[in-house]
Amino acid sequence: MTYKPVIGLEIHAELSTKTKMFCDSLNDPNEKHPNINVCPICMGHPGTLPVINKEAVRKVVVAGLALNCKIAENTFFERKNYFYPDLPKGYQISQYQKPLCYEGYLELITKKKIRITRIHLEEDAGRLYHLPDKDYSLVDYNRAGVPLMELVTEPDFENGQEVREFSQELQLIWKYLGVSDANMEKGQMRVEVNISLTNPDGSWGTKVEVKNINSVKFASDAVNYEIKRQIELLEAGERVKHETRGWDETKKVTFSQRSKEEAHDYRYFPEPDLPPIRIANGRASTTPVGGPPLFFIDDIRDQLFELPQQRRDRFKKQYNLPDNDIDLFTVNKSLGDYFEHVASELLSFDKLGHLKRPDAGHQDKLFKLASNYLITELRRMCEEVSAESADTKITPEMFADLVVRVFHGEISSSGAQIVLKEMFSTGKNPGEIIREKDLEQISSVDELSIAVKMAVADNPKVVEEIRGGNDAPIKFLIGMVMKNTKGKANPQVVEEMLKEILKS
Repeated sequence: MTYKPVIGLEIHAELSTKTKMFCDSLNDPNEKHPNINVCPICMGHPGTLPVINKEAVRKVVVAGLALNCKIAENTFFERKNYFYPDLPKGYQISQYQKPLCYEGYLELITKKKIRITRIHLEEDAGRLYHLPDKDYSLVDYNRAGVPLMELVTEPDFENGQEVREFSQELQLIWKYLGVSDANMEKGQMRVEVNISLTNPDGSWGTKVEVKNINSVKFASDAVNYEIKRQIELLEAGERVKHETRGWDETKKVTFSQRSKEEAHDYRYFPEPDLPPIRIANGRASTTPVGGPPLFFIDDIRDQLFELPQQRRDRFKKQYNLPDNDIDLFTVNKSLGDYFEHVASELLSFDKLGHLKRPDAGHQDKLFKLASNYLITELRRMCEEVSAESADTKITPEMFADLVVRVFHGEISSSGAQIVLKEMFSTGKNPGEIIREKDLEQISSVDELSIAVKMAVADNPKVVEEIRGGNDAPIKFLIGMVMKNTKGKANPQVVEEMLKEILKS
């Protein structure tokens, strides 16, 4: 029997605001000391009143617009009532009836659209620490009250790969927009997966929720495992239980956490201590009926940055780089920004006539050469010292200067690596380093003529073999020329000269 997976996601992301959602306590995910960033409001003391963090609302609207959502013009907060030690008030201020954003979508690379049901804003709970071999747990309330954005999708996923692709792209979009750092290791982004299989009549089977997933890869692995587990149960004549399961990243299996046979009644009702939120279409230059709203949608839309897929499309059109290079420059945004500065400098060199031998497609070749050295060399050196490319001593102009010298054949590829390493350490320009280390490559036919003729004259058996139809030994002759010139000969020029001589 064929079973079709039905998969939906619930994704929480902590917003990157200065303060918490309803008070002035700091929103600092890097705080290691427990219960430092707390106050009477986020701790739910009697008599305290919450105040809406306007920046948190704006960031959710930004996220919604980037994900093609409709924005609610009139909405409000509600109390979600439940009792748990990490929730100091005994309820969570959230949204249920009217989320800020709804009916959006995100298109995967395969062009499949994943529908987004809603994005709403709420406050996060504290963090529980269950101590081994102890009969009690500890609670850290630093996170309690942090602005939390929850995104719910339609059940449009069919496998773990789609879940992985969607989650990675969503994470990237939020980082680009500055909405959330979305660091899953720090708990700033949390993925929950709902999985069921279709019954023979096409109806959906029993839903299983998988929680405690702390990486995009694990979310994908958990989905694939759970699909396999449920199919095996059904084919064995057993039923799938409605339950919450966790993911064991060591064993690569899901495990039962608790039954969900009974639905929770959270007794939602409007938060009486907070005013409704009003967001208007248009711009601040207009005066809508009913007085000024919290935000104007078009004003926020105008502030949207370039999104990852827009960047991919532009890099392809503007620089004609391979897809792998473009993907890396998209995911590693700071490296991609640095590449763009280098590319701008390369175009300046070109306009000033500093390219001595431009040919068809020479700009694309320059861009690809710059990309190669950035990805393979500069990125590695930056990673070794945990630095960004923009923070190094190598300015984009210096890097472009080196690329042009390699392009012209003034320095070999191995020599360029030496120069780049010295630039990284000292901040000296490439020309100065090349002179100091005597690394200038010989590309002049006149200068190489004697060394090439000597290699041919000294190796008659090799020459005879090449003239007999075996081209492989020509590398030996190139090596001899390199040896005689102390590695300074341009091997491409040498090879062409040898082929010309050996024709006769």
